[in-house]
Amino acid sequence: MTPPSQSEGAASGSDLERAPYPGSKRMPRWGLDELSEPPKIGFKNFLGMMGPGLLMGVAAIGGGEWLLGPVLSAEYGGALLWVGTVSILLQVVFNVECSRYALYTGEPIMSGMMRTFLGPVFWISFYLLFDFGSFFQFKVASAVAPVIALATGEMPDPGDTGLLTTMSYVIWILLLIPLFIGGKIYRTLKILMTVKLVVVLGVLGSIAVFYSSWSTWSEILLGFLQFGNIPLRDGESVNVFVNLFQGVSLPPIELETVGLLTAFAAIAGWGGLGQMAVSNYTRDEGWGMGSKVGAIPSMIGGGDVKLSHVGCVFRVTSQSLQYWKGWLKRVRFDQYCLYVPTAMVGIALPSMLAIEFLSGVEVVSNDWLIAGMTAEAVRDAIGGWMGIFFWYMLMVCGFLILVPSTTVGVDSTVRRWVDTFWTAIPGLRKWNPSEVKKVYFYILLFKALMTMVGLSIGSPVALLLIYGTLSNFALGFVSFHTLYVNLTLLPDELKPCWLQRIGVCVCGVFYLFLGGLMTWIKFA
Repeated sequence: MTPPSQSEGAASGSDLERAPYPGSKRMPRWGLDELSEPPKIGFKNFLGMMGPGLLMGVAAIGGGEWLLGPVLSAEYGGALLWVGTVSILLQVVFNVECSRYALYTGEPIMSGMMRTFLGPVFWISFYLLFDFGSFFQFKVASAVAPVIALATGEMPDPGDTGLLTTMSYVIWILLLIPLFIGGKIYRTLKILMTVKLVVVLGVLGSIAVFYSSWSTWSEILLGFLQFGNIPLRDGESVNVFVNLFQGVSLPPIELETVGLLTAFAAIAGWGGLGQMAVSNYTRDEGWGMGSKVGAIPSMIGGGDVKLSHVGCVFRVTSQSLQYWKGWLKRVRFDQYCLYVPTAMVGIALPSMLAIEFLSGVEVVSNDWLIAGMTAEAVRDAIGGWMGIFFWYMLMVCGFLILVPSTTVGVDSTVRRWVDTFWTAIPGLRKWNPSEVKKVYFYILLFKALMTMVGLSIGSPVALLLIYGTLSNFALGFVSFHTLYVNLTLLPDELKPCWLQRIGVCVCGVFYLFLGGLMTWIKFA
């Protein structure tokens, strides 16, 4: 195995003769190396087991829910939270499949898609269209009101759209700074998410423990399990399955709220093409064959961090198969034991605040101010200096929920295309592996400029609905594409079982249905 410092970053000639070469021959051939033994899962090694699942779960805490929570939970309580349960459980099935490919090849799943029928030129063009939704950064727009409130001590004037839009540009530029420093970008993001986790869970947890009723929590917990509830025009909800069982026709459905619900499904957890970032982070974590190919360095402080142009696979033997099962077990632990509960908490806490403090309160119609509504309701309900204290802390939480999460989301988009171009474009494969940071910078600059255009065309909710619709279609399609990759490029011993295959197909159907439903609501 040749080191990643060589231009192709693959393997020596003798290795290449024995390395598998399935899929499109327009992509470079894999290298060949040995799979390392995975660390054991145990209490003493708990910190070492925290990988992509925790990063993505913390990044997802309250992102879109901070915006949609007051709109949905204040009126319908916890009745519609089951959509978040379904979304996250299906996402985790998809995540495992993305990581499966990364464990075997050291490549992110997007690179695997470039290796399938029709080749890299077609798939790059195809997914660039899907990624159009990433330019609509609703979280940045949502963070404007909390930032201005922290600076001035009061919510901004909703009519001052010039100030609000300009501030969104400033926030957008500032949140890109962490992506330029820190050595390995993945490590910088983990630090950001750790700060967010401690502060947000500390503040929201305190309010939940000391100022929320048991009825609120029971409503949230039951809401996660009330599968089939849909919103009605009178502010109530009805269960589709119960009505079908009783032979009762459905009352008039509130389609506008259904549209928001499809957006909620898109942003619950991670969503969209960004969901594929789990494979990039699995590689950068050094899991499986990821330790053989390197990682993406930052522009400042990147040091000797390099990234191979080509993935690296292993021979399937009795020993490597045993190691493989250990790595797959680690991925499943990371996803089911860290990503799922963290993402569920990200839905529960903002919903708790909305149900407890906004029930019966008319939600403001101005989209820019929705993110700050909950803080004002908490301040008025608690009162005194403690109410003012929690008002400020919730504004801080609003900033930490929306801005660092956007930083991770931006990184997931940029690195998706960096990894893809780095392997799929012959000209870039001639670059030195340490120069991948330049490609990262150029793509980040392009995304920064295009996102500023997106911020100028709409309010937070408008951007969220555009993003949600495109994300649902994207995740639906890539679910089937990911399954196809793993069934055609991986050895038989490493392919997913039938239960996992069915789960990925259900994920694809679910999100394609939501994307179609949202499109029908908006245009019909």
